[in-house]
Amino acid sequence: MAAYPLSTARSTPSTPAAASRDGDMSLVNIAARQRMLSQRMVLQTVLATRGSDLHLKAARSSLALFSDSHARLVDTPRHLDAAMGERIRATYQGATGVGPTIDAFMQQVERTLELAERQSPRVEEALARLVEITDGALDALNTATTAFDQLGKAKSETLMKELAGIVASIQTVAREAKVVSFNAQVMAARAGQHGREFAVVANVLSGITNEIDGLSLQAVSLAGRNR
Repeated sequence: MAAYPLSTARSTPSTPAAASRDGDMSLVNIAARQRMLSQRMVLQTVLATRGSDLHLKAARSSLALFSDSHARLVDTPRHLDAAMGERIRATYQGATGVGPTIDAFMQQVERTLELAERQSPRVEEALARLVEITDGALDALNTATTAFDQLGKAKSETLMKELAGIVASIQTVAREAKVVSFNAQVMAARAGQHGREFAVVANVLSGITNEIDGLSLQAVSLAGRNR
């Protein structure tokens, strides 16, 4: 099983702002952002090998953010139910998992940047290798993004089913309350003057059930739009 050294010990800690952005982003958005970051890193690394200290620093910053985000995505199965967790685990660490490909890409970026920083004559060879594996890394990142997209859709469908069940229960209670309210109004009418206070309570109950009906219809409409 492949390790992920750049995701932990070898990565530079991300800034608080970057950590905050990750916290506000969905997993599928983080996975999709990885593709953009990978291309940015390659461009920055190319410019760094041409002697640009500014782009060397920018490439290291992008690599740190990429590595931290990758570590979070790989760690996702710990926070999911067994079935969903296994799906993501297989995406990264299964027999055809994308983890080793992404890990090799990060390592090659790191190696190229180190050589660029030392102005080593071997930097061109390292850069050529990085460019060579970039398409494979993008394919791997696309596969990961698709897995998280499917995960998000599955969670949304589960949530909608739960919401539909709650709405159905509320509607059942509302129907029962209407029957009680109607019977109470009939009894109040039969009681005449003595049933006036009882009639007030029955009318209030009827109003509440009507409000519940309205809220239930809003919930059903919202669930339909979310689908």
